[in-house]
Amino acid sequence: MTVKETVKSEPQGQIAKAYKFAEIAHSKQKRRTGEPYFVHVLATAEILNSWHLDEATIVAGLLHDTVEDTGTTSETITQEFGDQVTFLVNGVTKLGKIKYRGAEAEAKAENLRKMILAISEDLRVVFIKLADRLHNMRTLSALPPQKQRRIALETHEIYAPLAYRLGMQNISGELQDLAFPYLYPEEYRWLKAQVAEAYEARLKYLEKLKPVVQKALEDKGIRSATIDFRAKRYSSLYKKLLRQSMDVENIYDLVAMRLILKNQEACYGALGIIHSMWPPLPGRIKDYIAMPKPNGYRSLHTTVIGPEKKIVEFQIRTEEMHDEAEHGVAAHWIYKAHGGANPTQQKRVFDEAKWVEQLRRWQEHHAGTNPDEFLESLKVDFFRDRIFVITPRGEVLDLPVGSTPIDFAYEIHSEVGDTAVGAKVNNQIVPLSHELRSGDFVEILTQKNKKPSEDWLTFVKTSNAKDHVRIALRKKQTGLRKMAPLKSEIKMVTKDRVGLIKDIAVVIARSHVNLEGLTTALVPGGNFQSIKAVCDTADKQKIERLILKLKAIKEIKEISYRLLEHQAA
Repeated sequence: MTVKETVKSEPQGQIAKAYKFAEIAHSKQKRRTGEPYFVHVLATAEILNSWHLDEATIVAGLLHDTVEDTGTTSETITQEFGDQVTFLVNGVTKLGKIKYRGAEAEAKAENLRKMILAISEDLRVVFIKLADRLHNMRTLSALPPQKQRRIALETHEIYAPLAYRLGMQNISGELQDLAFPYLYPEEYRWLKAQVAEAYEARLKYLEKLKPVVQKALEDKGIRSATIDFRAKRYSSLYKKLLRQSMDVENIYDLVAMRLILKNQEACYGALGIIHSMWPPLPGRIKDYIAMPKPNGYRSLHTTVIGPEKKIVEFQIRTEEMHDEAEHGVAAHWIYKAHGGANPTQQKRVFDEAKWVEQLRRWQEHHAGTNPDEFLESLKVDFFRDRIFVITPRGEVLDLPVGSTPIDFAYEIHSEVGDTAVGAKVNNQIVPLSHELRSGDFVEILTQKNKKPSEDWLTFVKTSNAKDHVRIALRKKQTGLRKMAPLKSEIKMVTKDRVGLIKDIAVVIARSHVNLEGLTTALVPGGNFQSIKAVCDTADKQKIERLILKLKAIKEIKEISYRLLEHQAA
């Protein structure tokens, strides 16, 4: 039942009351699209309703802009709708003040701290903000270009990753897709032109395959299967193409066949049937049911060599798993509110609470740090892409992309990190600087009285590992000598063209930065390359100003930097 239908069927209820209240409060306001402003708050409430959230959240969704944008006071909201709704509305109002790139470092860090505290108090505040942001992104074209890019960047770097961490994969993907054309308009146009024909061809192929799969399942007694298709999102497709030499033919999951079945047993049965019909590709079978991702995602994935020797990806899950994949923690909030969760749902709520507690502790630990360091640490530890690696006990650890065995070791315990001498990944000895990947089995080899090495600071990823290494080094060194970075490394992913290296060198020289070394590596089969430039400065402000100038070179598609740590007396 939609919010509008609820208003008609329960005219005396809280939702109907909030609907009328918001309609009157926003009656004189218009959106940039020319529509009444009430259209936005109703759309936000409808999104929350589709996520199965409780009545108080939907009411707060209808009222979420009344305190900030109209003459309504918090006291009025409390009188009319109670303390709980007021708390949620005030929480969203606080989050609405965040302008991720629109302030100095101190203000940005403080705003992000407020957001973390809001998450710690009640996740429903974040659900309302995500619904609000989702509708705003769907209508972003009405805003001026500069504002479009700021909001898209904020969505890309903060809200979409946050939705993913809450298990709201569908919402996260849609937010990334909506932001993509505003952040990378040229790449978006290229991508649409390149994949339109490929999408259509893959879809036609799967349409022909669908009745074959349906009949095979029914012949083995698996009925009532819903079979549909999931097209890969443009934003994630572009990221994958950058890793695949920009060749669409190498993307096997451009369109995947999705099977939604009655129960878990049917899922495993369907997997066996598919493998009996077509051989699976080695290493492409993922069992996220037996071992869910830390954000709660559950499903079976397999990639097979189908008819006509074409590669096909299947995703197999139950209705409940599908609902979780679409809406994440939000799908179970109503169970938490009513105390009616089954054991699986109780575990999801517990995991969500555990993650929020991690955020709260992390925020407290970094409360006194430099604002720039706080922001960078937050982006690394919580808002970048994640990998999921497995301990010898079968536990799954959630780490940032690029993490190493040392990051893994310190995530387990500081003593394990301090005494690490080697690592096994999938039963193979690897260097401690080895970059881990999702699904890796990791074992740390330790030695009593071993101490961390200074060069670990050149490759560890998480602030947790960096902090522990620095502490151990200071204890090890008499005089407590400080660590002082002397150089920096700028990494760029670019389109190749004649004269590009010279242009980059000129920009660096004009910024009064000495270029000590520059290396390039072409991406096979494409016109992209990776460039690394080592500069003789560790001045963050100077490097960040240089990066802004380098971004003006249109061939540079991605750019980042890191300080190269060096020990000084």
